[in-house]
Amino acid sequence: MPGPKAVTDSGIDATTEGADSTKELRRELASMNSEQAESRVLVVEGSGVARPYMRGIMVHALMAKGVSFDDAYSAAQTVAAQIEGRGTVERVELSKIVKEILGDAPENEPPIPLPTAIRVVGNRGSTHFSKGTLSQSLLAASLVPDDAFEVARQIETGLILQGRDEVSQADLRELAFDALLDRFGERVAERYLVWREFEEPDKPVIILLGGTAGVGKTSLALAVAQRLGVSRMLSTDSIRHIMRIMLSADLVPAIHVSSFDAYRELPALGHEDDPVIDGFLSQATTVSVGVRAMIDRAIEENTSLVLDGVALVPGLIDLTEYADRAHVFFLMVGLLDEKAFESQFEARAQRQRARNAARYVERLEEILKIQQYLLEQADRNNVPIVDNVTVDGSALLVIRHVVDSLRIDCGIDFAKRL
Repeated sequence: MPGPKAVTDSGIDATTEGADSTKELRRELASMNSEQAESRVLVVEGSGVARPYMRGIMVHALMAKGVSFDDAYSAAQTVAAQIEGRGTVERVELSKIVKEILGDAPENEPPIPLPTAIRVVGNRGSTHFSKGTLSQSLLAASLVPDDAFEVARQIETGLILQGRDEVSQADLRELAFDALLDRFGERVAERYLVWREFEEPDKPVIILLGGTAGVGKTSLALAVAQRLGVSRMLSTDSIRHIMRIMLSADLVPAIHVSSFDAYRELPALGHEDDPVIDGFLSQATTVSVGVRAMIDRAIEENTSLVLDGVALVPGLIDLTEYADRAHVFFLMVGLLDEKAFESQFEARAQRQRARNAARYVERLEEILKIQQYLLEQADRNNVPIVDNVTVDGSALLVIRHVVDSLRIDCGIDFAKRL
């Protein structure tokens, strides 16, 4: 009876007894390129170019079509044996040999998509057209991923039907604008163009997402950064952790406790009547030094940034000082349903027992007090509030706010952009 199934490091199903043999096959495959280099058969392409037959490349090509590693390895070995000593072999004949060996057996995995023959030409050279890359850029129009991919597929189909083998980046952008305009309307289409203007901005876009513990700030920040293609993302927890390594608890006690526990460890400073808020503000004030440093660095490097964290308190950092150097957008993330809060913390406690996540449930009262304070400060300082019912929905709202605000602030004239 075969042993229990195991999954190897490449995701191939094998029995436990067969795992060692699969690893041995991989070791043999890795050494193939150095074996019998002088006696390799040359494969002649249709263009007349000849390249040595390499079993490793054959295995890779077959796996890209969905053939399992074991079958691809066996086929590559059989092909090598059949063409050994021939000197040259035509690519067409080689394909026939592979087909005879594999037959019409169903493929084990979905094939890896091959690049299209269409090339996108821009100022920095050319690259293969990719639906994935295009659909990623369309997400900045505040589309859901399925709609973005469908538009990208529609554009690709149109290019293929036209027989195009090349398209300029400017033409591709116009095709995307027209497709969005036709399907979703003017506002969505223009939103796409606005963000494209900031691919190489004269000053960076800084997105700040505040909120108390457990509202989903980091998940939302990740979704926003991914959809806008912003590569730099940071949290105030990370900043506090770095500061904690450098500064001892005796020297700066405020950064060595959680935001909702700060009041238990710190002396009352009289910021607020409530000791929970007083302790929280003591910590946020200290961490804000690091926050300002991260914003300054992003501006110096002209790199857009998504920064989230509980230490982002409306009014604590004067954002007007960045007005001439960056486009800064501050939004407060909340979770207004207290039952959802409790459920989320209970689920986190089950998932992250090693991190003592149960303490969030125990400190729910303090966490809700901090949320109420942050929401009040957001309202007082005209900071938009996002009720984070779902991450996808909140990401769309954040992107719409940011991109629509950029259009107004920068006064972009779309008639001149196409």
